Formats: sequence, structure tokens, C-alpha cells
Amino acid sequence: MKSMEILFAVLLFIVFYSYVGYGMVLYALVGIKKAVFKKQTNLAEIDLPSVTLLIAAYNEENEIEEKILNSFELQYPKDKLHFLFVTDGSTDKTVQIVKKYDGIHLLHETARQGKTAAVNRAMKFVSTDVVVFSDANTMLNKDAVLEIVKHYANPKVGCVSGEKRVRIPETTQASAAGEGLYWKYESKLKQWDAELYSTAGAAGELFSIRTNLFVETESDTILDDFMISLRIVEQGYTIAYEANAYALENSSSNIREELKRKIRICAGGFQSIIRLAALWNVFNYGIFTFQYVSHRVLRWTIAPLALFLLIPLNLYLAFTGPYIYQILLAFQVLFYGMAFIGWKYEVLKTRKKLFFVPFYFTMMNYSVFVGFKRFIMSEQSHIWQKAKRAF
Repeated sequence: MKSMEILFAVLLFIVFYSYVGYGMVLYALVGIKKAVFKKQTNLAEIDLPSVTLLIAAYNEENEIEEKILNSFELQYPKDKLHFLFVTDGSTDKTVQIVKKYDGIHLLHETARQGKTAAVNRAMKFVSTDVVVFSDANTMLNKDAVLEIVKHYANPKVGCVSGEKRVRIPETTQASAAGEGLYWKYESKLKQWDAELYSTAGAAGELFSIRTNLFVETESDTILDDFMISLRIVEQGYTIAYEANAYALENSSSNIREELKRKIRICAGGFQSIIRLAALWNVFNYGIFTFQYVSHRVLRWTIAPLALFLLIPLNLYLAFTGPYIYQILLAFQVLFYGMAFIGWKYEVLKTRKKLFFVPFYFTMMNYSVFVGFKRFIMSEQSHIWQKAKRAF
């Protein structure tokens, strides 16, 4: 009986720490660091480096022209900003649209081998100091590049992550609202991660690296952006975070599309954890190992399993243990009941704010189990079929 209670406490702690506790610890550590240390690098003082904006696009005829115009509006010295678009495998009008515009270096091959292969090929044509990666369906704020490159005044910084923002219309479904809330929380954690030491990975919507630090990723890589950024950390550099450089993206059109995206991320997460095993070595990577395990590894592995095991364990203890376990079981029943109602409202295409948080949280953790199955069975293709967006 006592062993069951200890196990329950351990599992409950893992869940709490992974989703809430780490943020609290991070906030406290950042506060202590700010009180003790002062910034030594003036990020405003830097000679602007040459930059290549690299866009990998596949069948983006509906968004590519807006992306091109958005790229041309970026505030950066024109002689130092270059545009490189790679459109391998596109079968719609994407290539023809890009060709209409001067000032863009276009790479195109008829064969489609996935984004990773396209990026690996495109990087051979990059000769600038810095390369900025961005998705074809995300729009950048005008000062995005300027805000990003200032971090390279710090020689320890090898990669800079921008902020992903999700555009959510008032009439959106619960899944989209959940996606937006999730990314606001994630953005805050990334900011605190960077303030403590280093962000634990970058998202493909907007990030940059020092060109000379680029390491080709395996052709079957699922999360190319995550792998590229953490391969920079493997070389001893840090990932900075810049909230004033942001990529605006439409939310997923419905829960099926968001679930498809989450499952792919989770499958790629397992693949990445194995391929980035070196980052587990706390003696080599110190505080980053703590950040990486707390922010990424636990969420992709132990935390969802702990969340699942808490249900039968709580049931057992509710009938055999102290009264507190009955109360905790009631909270679990209430939470998953709200998640179920949120799912029903999603089916009915009706938004109810009260239920979208437990619904989205449950959906994310369900994605981990499906993603793990796909990874183990080699069912998750590295060639991504993009999710449909809300508008």
C-alpha cells in the first residue's frame, strides 16, 4: 500500500513539474540570475552581417506571393539581405509565381525528397554570415531580421529563435484557441530558457543560425528545425530567443489537422531524442541538459505515461487509501469530463472557452502515444503533408 502511494506521488510530481513546475523553477532561477549578474553584451552594438532568408516551399501557390511581398518588406540593408527559395517537388504554380520576381535565387528540382533534403541542398548555395529560416505560410514582422541578428554580438550565440504567433479569428474552434494559448505559454518558457542560458530548440516558422555552424541533418529527419538548432548546441553554442522577431501563422482549421501536426511532432521528438543523445551528458552541457530534459524530453516521454498511469492508480487508492485520493480522483474525473465535453463541442464546431484547455491538453498527450507508435513502427513519413489552416 505504501509503495503505491509513493508511486502515485512520484507520478503526480512528474506531471506537475513537466507542465507547470518547470516554468515556476525557471522563473525563479531567471529572477536570481538577474539579481546577481548584469548583462555583459550590448546587443545594440553590432556590425550588421550579411543574411540569407531561406524559404523551403512545397505547393504553396495560395500563400507564396504574399510570402514574397512580405519578405521584400523586411527592414534590412538591401545589399546585405539575400532571398533563396527552394521548391523541390512542387507541382502547382509555386515555381511560376516565384520566377516572376527579380532578386530571388530559386532552386527547383522535380523530385520531392522532403524539406530536410531541400534545406541540405539549398545550404550549399548560402555564402552569407547568417541564414534565416522561415516557412512559406508564415508572415514576418518588418524588423524581424534586425531583431534577430543583434544577438550575434554575443559570440556564444550560434542560433536565434524568433517567436511563433498564432492568428486566431473570433469564430475559431476550440482547437485553434487551445493552439494559441499553448504557444503563448511555450513562448514565455522559451524566453525564460534563453534568459537563464539557452532555448531548448527552435521552431521552423522563424529561426536563424551562423552559416558556418550548419550541420547537414539525416535525410529522413522529421523535425529538421529542431535538429538543426540543437546540432548548434552540440557544438558548444547557445540558442537565443527574440520575441520582437515573430512569425504570424494561421491556426489549424480543425482538430484533425492539429492532431495530425501534433502526432508528427511527437514522432519526430522520439527520433530527435535518440539522435541527440549527446545532450544528455550533464558533464558536457551542464545547465542546458537540465533545460533540455525538463522542457522537451519529459513532455515527449515520461510525463504523458505518468499522466496515463495516474488514472488506474488513483482508482485503486481511492478505494483502499485515505480520503484524499477520492478527492484527487474526483478532480481527474472532472478534468477528463471537461475534455470530453470539449471534444463534443469540437465535433459540433462550437467554441466553449471553459472546455478547450482540458481538451487541448488531453489531445496533446494522446498525440505522444500515437507518435511513439508511428516512430517505433516507422510509420511517420519525414515528407510532411501540411495541415490545413483556418483561413
